[in-house]
Amino acid sequence: MTLIVTVLTACHAPLAEDPGPAIRQVMADQEAAWDRGDIPAFMNGYSDTVCFVSEKGRNCGKAVVSANYQRNYPNKEAMGDLTFAIHEVIPAGPGFAWLTGTWELQRAADTLGGGFSLLWVKGTGAWKIVRDHTY
Repeated sequence: MTLIVTVLTACHAPLAEDPGPAIRQVMADQEAAWDRGDIPAFMNGYSDTVCFVSEKGRNCGKAVVSANYQRNYPNKEAMGDLTFAIHEVIPAGPGFAWLTGTWELQRAADTLGGGFSLLWVKGTGAWKIVRDHTY
């Protein structure tokens, strides 16, 4: 019996560090940057290889995604007040995680909202979004 427990313990990989707190912090930083009207700081949460997928289509590359945000939200008034609600952060293998949640954008003229799922990768010490499916 002791041998079986020893073998099973040795074969079981230790649990990876919970990515939730670090990823939630990146999301909080993005929300704050958006509310300041700072798209470049908002984009810090994205990897250079991000692909953004929405009902309007698929755009890949951080520069392309950033340009789309700047075109669609040219000023602070258009950007409004963004709120994220994070439903779950799920580890998806070493250095990867999925996050699901909802977003709401309150502006003087309207309120928009929807959901999202984000695939995250941990690069050199920082978690970055590599896939953003927003609806």
